[in-house]
Amino acid sequence: MRTRKSLFFVGSLLALLVLGLVLPSAQAQNSSEPLTEEGDLDCFVAAYYFPNYHPNDNRNRKLKGEGWSEWELVKAAKPRFEGHHQPNVPLWGYTDESDPKAMAQKIEAAADYGVDAFIFDWYYYEDGLFLEKCLEQGFMKATNVNRLKFSLMWANHDWIDIHPWKLNTPQTLLYPGKISPEGFDRMCDYVINTYFKHPSYWQIDGKPYFSIYDLSQLLASFGSVEETRKALDRFRERTRAAGFNGLHLEAVVWGQPVLPVEKVPANPVELVDKLGFDAVTSYVWIHHVPLNDTPQTEFLQVRDKYMEYWTQAESQFKVPYYPNVSMGWDSSPRAHQDDPHGNFGYPFTNCIKNNTPEAFKEALKMTRERLSNRPPLQRIFNINCWNEWTEGSYLEPDTVNGMKYLEAVRDSAK
Repeated sequence: MRTRKSLFFVGSLLALLVLGLVLPSAQAQNSSEPLTEEGDLDCFVAAYYFPNYHPNDNRNRKLKGEGWSEWELVKAAKPRFEGHHQPNVPLWGYTDESDPKAMAQKIEAAADYGVDAFIFDWYYYEDGLFLEKCLEQGFMKATNVNRLKFSLMWANHDWIDIHPWKLNTPQTLLYPGKISPEGFDRMCDYVINTYFKHPSYWQIDGKPYFSIYDLSQLLASFGSVEETRKALDRFRERTRAAGFNGLHLEAVVWGQPVLPVEKVPANPVELVDKLGFDAVTSYVWIHHVPLNDTPQTEFLQVRDKYMEYWTQAESQFKVPYYPNVSMGWDSSPRAHQDDPHGNFGYPFTNCIKNNTPEAFKEALKMTRERLSNRPPLQRIFNINCWNEWTEGSYLEPDTVNGMKYLEAVRDSAK
């Protein structure tokens, strides 16, 4: 796959030189850009990464005690109904993702099996960072960090205490997603100086990639569409002032909420246009497809419904839509294990079944085929998720399937 990219790039370069055309700057020719021929299945593949699998995060320590991470929920998970497989056990063990050696293992596997970038779920609230040690102490200090690109999805949703949540009890708001304009500007400066300038940060056409998860919270932070647009424009200006071609801003869009705090904007198509986003994307299939069958809905049924949404999104939005492939869904580890299981609302939700490595590979291949006729810079998709263990959607190897989901990523390009 990489050899094919290299040969095509060399051929294209020679052709441009013969025609006397001017090539883009070296910065714009970022190695993350897919350089493929029409009909080629090669794409740029990014996997979301959820960074709550390291002990002693400062906020978690105060709330949960010394040494806690979300691995504790993974270990405690139980089968909730007939045919339900829990707990899922990581093949590599309950590793500390803030350890550069542990992260190096993840980077090596991702790069070897065809993942080009991690999109870190990145948390920044009015009073500062949350769960940053995974990225800053683990990924960015790994000796092989140059093998994988990384970028940020600002997870600007409310953080509530649901780890785990007991049915029919209050859901306590811990960290509000709403941020002040001053806090937003501080965040932008931190992002540019700490992450964008890192040599492994993912750029599209010389522009750092940055996506925003919750458009409703973004609007609430500034009070109006006009003020929100001004804030995003300031972010773009700061990025250009730092020496980049601009900022690639991407909106995560939903058709329905998943987390109990989520609200779908009234008109996301119009909002994306007015705020000047460069592209739109999705985080997980079930933001667009309800899981109506209790306790489990068929993977192929969810896949096909999502493909219908993809077609709808391409026709509605004026900017490119970058699709998602979801490995599965099972949020039961975040529910109190002594409560009855049912479709009562997150994390008590229906699951996805028969999401086998073979079915996942077929969904990946379908996605690649649909993208193959796009211009090279738009042949991008994301995967949910590298490590959403407590939502049942992960590429990392477990003791049942080993490396098969990663093999599916690699083999879907053939």
